[in-house]
Amino acid sequence: MKKLLCAAIAIVIGMMLFVRPVLADAATDLTAQGAKIFSANCAACHQGGNNVVSANKNLKSAALKQYGMDSTDAIITQVTNGKGAMPSFKGRLKEEEIKAVAAYVLNQSAKDWKK
Repeated sequence: MKKLLCAAIAIVIGMMLFVRPVLADAATDLTAQGAKIFSANCAACHQGGNNVVSANKNLKSAALKQYGMDSTDAIITQVTNGKGAMPSFKGRLKEEEIKAVAAYVLNQSAKDWKK
């Protein structure tokens, strides 16, 4: 019984060691995909995390927090539905593409939009 328990624990630990890098790679892939989509669809108004229409409503970490846009769900809603001067991207971008853009924006804002 002890050998079986030890073997089960070893298998679980082994699986955890292999799953984490895969999850990290998936997040990196999502962010890389988001970067491409952002560049093609968002950078005209938001190059470097800025906002050419309303400078104070940029994509920097402090502004995202100030305006309640510092979560994946909030960014997805904004990109999907638009608001104010920002157009809706519903129908122009797929749901997965919008999620990728949200991941990219949050990742870049955490780095203050520095590479």
